[in-house]
Amino acid sequence: MALTKQQKAEILEDLTGLLENAKTIYVADYAGLDVAQSSELRNRFRQKDVQFRVVKNTLLRLAMDRVGGFETLYEYLEGPTAIALSIEPAAPARVIKDYLKDSRGEKPALKAAFVDGAVFDGSQLDALAALKSREELIGDILMLLTSPPRNAVAAVQGVGARLAGVVKVLAEREAQ
Repeated sequence: MALTKQQKAEILEDLTGLLENAKTIYVADYAGLDVAQSSELRNRFRQKDVQFRVVKNTLLRLAMDRVGGFETLYEYLEGPTAIALSIEPAAPARVIKDYLKDSRGEKPALKAAFVDGAVFDGSQLDALAALKSREELIGDILMLLTSPPRNAVAAVQGVGARLAGVVKVLAEREAQ
């Protein structure tokens, strides 16, 4: 089905708006998924707050040109293309990886991911899925910051308990 100029303009405007606010963009090949599989995939993305769109490469490239900074993704804009946009860098990779495992399929196939200005090719799906979320990183940092005092307190308590035992033994000897 051919799009009218008005429809193309609306899609281009929508894509431009999405890209202006995007820090994480996954470009995937979705060809071969039937309607039921596509619906299942869309639902999984929606549950993880990931926007998923099937796009025309030409319109996506025009939107990327308007926004700027996405030139490194142009080489991946061939064949059937869908994009997944998320605030959480690992969320799209986790959805794709889980979907591939559950469906025992090969699609969607990650073409590339654009995460905070860095481009990762499709072979790095596992590494992208393993990325920690912002909240997980903050938790790790807080644990590291509080870890030395916690270890010091535990050590003192351990030494204190042993010291109390020694004092008790000495006191019993003196009492005899």
